[in-house]
Amino acid sequence: MAKRKNKAPKRKANWLVNTILAIICIIWFIPTLGLLISSVRPAADILQTGWWTVFPHRQWATEEQVKLPKDTDLRQPITVNGQTFSDDQLKSGVMQGDKRLVWENRRSRTVDVQDKKWSGFTLDFTTLNYETVLGGKQYKITQPDGTVKTEQGSGMGRSFWNTIAVVIPSTVIPIFIASFAAYAFAWLKFKGRRVFFVIVIALLVVPLQVALIPILRDYTALGLNGTYFGIWLAHTAFGLPLITYFMYNSISQLPRDLFESAYMDGATNFTIFSKLILPLSVPALASISIFQFLWVWNDYLVSLIFLGSQPEVQVLSMNIANMVGSRGSDWHLLTAAAFVSMLTPLAVFFALQKYFVRGLLGGSIKG
Repeated sequence: MAKRKNKAPKRKANWLVNTILAIICIIWFIPTLGLLISSVRPAADILQTGWWTVFPHRQWATEEQVKLPKDTDLRQPITVNGQTFSDDQLKSGVMQGDKRLVWENRRSRTVDVQDKKWSGFTLDFTTLNYETVLGGKQYKITQPDGTVKTEQGSGMGRSFWNTIAVVIPSTVIPIFIASFAAYAFAWLKFKGRRVFFVIVIALLVVPLQVALIPILRDYTALGLNGTYFGIWLAHTAFGLPLITYFMYNSISQLPRDLFESAYMDGATNFTIFSKLILPLSVPALASISIFQFLWVWNDYLVSLIFLGSQPEVQVLSMNIANMVGSRGSDWHLLTAAAFVSMLTPLAVFFALQKYFVRGLLGGSIKG
C-alpha cells in the first residue's frame, strides 16, 4: 500500500511536467509552422489571407450577386433583398440572416451574397520566394486591384556565405583557445593561476557594448575594421570568458588518476590535452559549440560595427534587417529569408543534440 501511495504523486508530477513541456513545444512549433507555410505560399495569397487558411476551414463564398440600379445613391440607405443598409455596412460586410452582404463592385452597383462553406486543403505552394531571396531573381506580384508589380529580389546567397565565413572561425577559434586555458586553470600549477581565473570569470559580467567603441578605434588604426580577421578576433574575445568557464567545469571533474598515469608514462601536457582531454570533453565541446554558433549566427550589432554593412561582407542578420526596412510589407520575402536563416542553426543543433544534455551536466556531478 505504501508503494502505491508513493507512486501516485510521482505519476502526477510526471504528468504535470509532460503537460508543461508539451505546451512549450506547441507554443514554439506553431509560429515555426506558420513561418514555413508562409515562406512557400504565393505572394498574392500572403497579402490576402493568413497562413492558417491552407488547412480546411470555413470561409465566405459567394452564392449569388445582386445587381442594383445604376442610379442608386450610395449616400442614401441602400435596399438589398428587401432590407436597407448603409454604404459603410456593405463595405465591411453586413449580416442578413445567415448570409453576408458585401460590395463586389461599388461602381457597377454589384453586391455579393455570401455563405460560409468548408474549404479543403490549399496546396498552391511555390519555391519562387526562396529563389527570389537567394538568387535575386525578378518576381511578379499581382495586386488585389489586378495590376502586376515587378521587382528585383534581394539576393541573400552572398550574405549566407559571408555568414558561414564569419561563424565557423568565430566558433572554432575561441573554443580551441578556451579549452587550452580551461585545462591550464584546472590541472596545471603556475603562479597567479587563481587571480587570472577570477579575472576571466569577472569578464562575464562586463557588457560587450562598453568595449565596442574602444575596440573600433583600435581596429581603425590597425586597418582591421571591415575585415573577416577583425570580426573573428572580436567574437573570440567576447566568447572566451563563458567558454573558458564552461570548459573548466567539465575538465576539472575528470579523474586525477588519468593525469597521474599519463605523467608517469612520460606524456607531455600537449599529449595529455590532445589524447585525453579532448576525447573525454566531446559532449562539453559540442554543447558550447552550439551556444557559440547560435550567438555568432544571430549576431547583428558586433558584425555591423566591426564588419560593416557593405554587400560584399554583409551577413544574414543585416540583410534581413534591411529587407524589413525597405520591404516591410513583403511577407513572402521576409518569411523565406527568416526560414533560410533558421535552417543552418537547426541543422547544427540536431547534429550535436545527442551531446547537448551530457555536456551541460558534465560538470554538475563530481567523480
